Amino acid sequence: MSRILHRSLRNDPLLAVSGRGLLVQGAEGAPVIDASGGAAVACLGHGDERVVAAITEQARQIAYAHTVFFSCAAAEELADLLVGEAPGGLTHAYFVSSGSEAMEAALKLTRQYFLEIGQPQRHRFIARRQSYHGNTLGALGLGGNFARRDPYAPILADCFSHVSPCFAYRFQGAQESDADYVARLAAELEAEFQRLGPQNVAAFVAEPIVGATAGCVTALPGYFPAMRAVCDRHGALLILDEVMCGMGRSGTLHAWEQEGVTPDIQTIAKGLGGGYQPIGAILAQGRIVAALTAGSGAFKHGHTYQAHPVACAAALAVQRIIRDDALLENVRAMGQRLEAALQDRFGNHAHVGDIRGRGLFWALEFVDDRASRKAFPAARKVSEAVKDAAMAAGVMIYPMGGTIDGVQGDHVIIAPPYTAQPGDIDAIVARLGDAVDAVLG
Repeated sequence: MSRILHRSLRNDPLLAVSGRGLLVQGAEGAPVIDASGGAAVACLGHGDERVVAAITEQARQIAYAHTVFFSCAAAEELADLLVGEAPGGLTHAYFVSSGSEAMEAALKLTRQYFLEIGQPQRHRFIARRQSYHGNTLGALGLGGNFARRDPYAPILADCFSHVSPCFAYRFQGAQESDADYVARLAAELEAEFQRLGPQNVAAFVAEPIVGATAGCVTALPGYFPAMRAVCDRHGALLILDEVMCGMGRSGTLHAWEQEGVTPDIQTIAKGLGGGYQPIGAILAQGRIVAALTAGSGAFKHGHTYQAHPVACAAALAVQRIIRDDALLENVRAMGQRLEAALQDRFGNHAHVGDIRGRGLFWALEFVDDRASRKAFPAARKVSEAVKDAAMAAGVMIYPMGGTIDGVQGDHVIIAPPYTAQPGDIDAIVARLGDAVDAVLG
């Protein structure tokens, strides 16, 4: 019996003993293809010796330095790589150890910014239903994953509210054009500003591509500019959560590059360090940092392990490899191949209602009936069954239930490493097809 408090307390997980490239070897059985990067994390695959060498060298030089006393070269160089050219006006980085910590930092930076510029009444944050922004209490309260929120609802802050997501497959009207749907969502956000008092709203927060909660849901053209316009009209910030969809996963380094907007604050994590070390970050606009500099002169927030030298060294190596090996080009090319293969294999499947995504970030949503888009009963746990069948077939995919409302709906995510080759894509889809057929016929 394991002494670890695992995700399931009834069944111990398999023991992973090694990983190389796209393959993960367990203590028993044949290796499996990591077709989800764990949770869209392992963007370089496993065992890249260049990253291992960077970690080893940094640990040899200095493994830890508290940021009250020191910065470190790895953190400085990583910040220069990410925001040295001020992409979209983002000029400063703040490094933490997870996506949840990044979102907590984003919330605090937003609040402090408005205090510094003399607008202390701004304390409300608007996010979207069927979103996910992390599992710490602040991030959980912000997010719209109601299945995860519900047990902790009595201890979540009341400064968060939620509007509808841009989820066309589920919520766009049958006779509603894309433009009309976007206009309706913009009107809903405007109404929420008015309900709260526009002067009280600090920020609107959204994932450019919704990750695990709804399964790779992309926004319709014009959606994010419309949301940005509402925020700008009332002086609120736009925070984009790219913890799962960013750092190259969607085919560009930042997912917002494809949306026609720039965030005021951006959160990143998973693809930042590729799983070689725990690391996340926020990227902030220069005017936000300037307000703090001119005011109190400090960001009133901190963690023991922020800007950890070994974590920053690992992320720096990962980001240099993505750049030097032209992996974003591969993401786009293999993303097209993955989309085509998924459409070919599942486009007419009786129980696959939607195939959606971008880059190397795709999902299948399962339905009991394609015509009505009726979901399977939640008790059947279809996504978990497909995950188990896929593991038996030799491929790892990321499952989630509650796709529609936190209870109903099932999907699985396919998010292979950026290093995937054509043969890998073909094998992933073939094995996933066998798994889906084994569960759903």
